[in-house]
Amino acid sequence: MKKVVFLAAVLAFTACKKEIPENTEQPEDTYFEGETAKTKTPEELGKEIFEGKGNCTACHQPDQKVIGPSILEIAKIYKDKKADMVTFLKGNADPIVDPSQFSVMQTNLEITKTMSDEELKAMETYIYSHLK
Repeated sequence: MKKVVFLAAVLAFTACKKEIPENTEQPEDTYFEGETAKTKTPEELGKEIFEGKGNCTACHQPDQKVIGPSILEIAKIYKDKKADMVTFLKGNADPIVDPSQFSVMQTNLEITKTMSDEELKAMETYIYSHLK
């Protein structure tokens, strides 16, 4: 009788064994948000960062100067001067768009300095998308 109970317990235990998939890696270009996952283009990710954690919309609007220059003006100047926007956002280049407003941007540069290269390139892509 003990053998039957032991055998039943072993069978029950092995029947409940959970299978674990071997490859659980996600594609590199997948961006997770909340409970749903969807792939975002660099422009979409850049817009999300620009409007969200970058807090850039507090001073920059698409086509009009508020506190800082418009996004369109930034894109035009960086393109015309062939300047590196990512380097500036990392805090490793002088301002070229409106140097007189640079002191106002210091707070936000502390935010952008902590961003990854991917996030900064995405913001750059979003800004350049205004030239279309």
